[in-house]
Amino acid sequence: MKKTRLGKTNLMVSRVGFGALPIQRVDMEKARLILRKAYDSGINFFDTARGYTDSEEKIGYALSNVRKNIIIATKSHGKDKKTVLEHLEVSLKNLKTDYIDIYQLHNPSKLPDPNDPNSSYSALLEAKKKGLIRFIGITNHRLDLAMEAVKSGLYDTVQFPLSSLSSDKDLELVEECKNHDVGFIAMKALSGGLITNAATTFAFLWQFENVVPIWGIQKEEELDEFLMLEKNPPVLDEKMLKIIENDRAELAGSFCRGCGYCMPCPVEIPINMAARISLLLRRAPYKNFLTPEFKEQMMRINQCTECGQCKSKCPYELDTPNLLKSELEKYLDFYEKHC
Repeated sequence: MKKTRLGKTNLMVSRVGFGALPIQRVDMEKARLILRKAYDSGINFFDTARGYTDSEEKIGYALSNVRKNIIIATKSHGKDKKTVLEHLEVSLKNLKTDYIDIYQLHNPSKLPDPNDPNSSYSALLEAKKKGLIRFIGITNHRLDLAMEAVKSGLYDTVQFPLSSLSSDKDLELVEECKNHDVGFIAMKALSGGLITNAATTFAFLWQFENVVPIWGIQKEEELDEFLMLEKNPPVLDEKMLKIIENDRAELAGSFCRGCGYCMPCPVEIPINMAARISLLLRRAPYKNFLTPEFKEQMMRINQCTECGQCKSKCPYELDTPNLLKSELEKYLDFYEKHC
């Protein structure tokens, strides 16, 4: 499998990275099968997070005996030194390792003060000094913060959403990372499931040698698809660009990416699905969304208390409560026509 240098870390990582968030949804043995197949097929870069329930444990269970051959990135959503170090201790135990290759601050709302001895960044410096982590990274959904992190010189890697739907402004981050020799880890390469033709976004991202996408993989057939695409990278030709152009036209403007940072909802609205249901109904198999159980979940939108938590947490600054109401109307119209 082709590898690329991940910025100033000098780590040579597979150009197909394994995003381990989805393996939360499968049992331990199924996760082991998928992770081992990924490793045996040449994938050496695995990204997870303390917040992804048992994802770290599954990586530890499946890959601890080949630890020296793989590169692990995980994350802490802690906002202070004490919490980050506590998260790191748990992550090391779960991953069955005594070091993390890339330890990332998980989507902070602002960059921590590197001079504050109690800040989350201070925790990373201490952990690196002790040999518990090798490199310092950060993830974010806000372009201004990602840019600030790159220019600060304090981070070895930045993880940011990037796909064939990305704007020209987002693509400036690719060049900025290249200029500062910061490794670019691309998340949400399928834009939360809204891109249904993986070959288009694979071809789009493949043109940037300094970008390493982490593909969220839950099923063996998904892994097989990305392995096939890596073996025979699709060409970003006129036909492919036309498909991308059509996708961008259909998804123009503000839309929910399904990142889930708005969750949990006090009245248990499945916001990360409900806020983009009209797009999912058009762009994905829709029968699972027309069950009485899913309809009941959608109807919880009528119980919204306007608490504002979801809106305040949205990294894309969406007006989530009003978006949910609009999506419910579209959903009920679709439901009536198809049921």
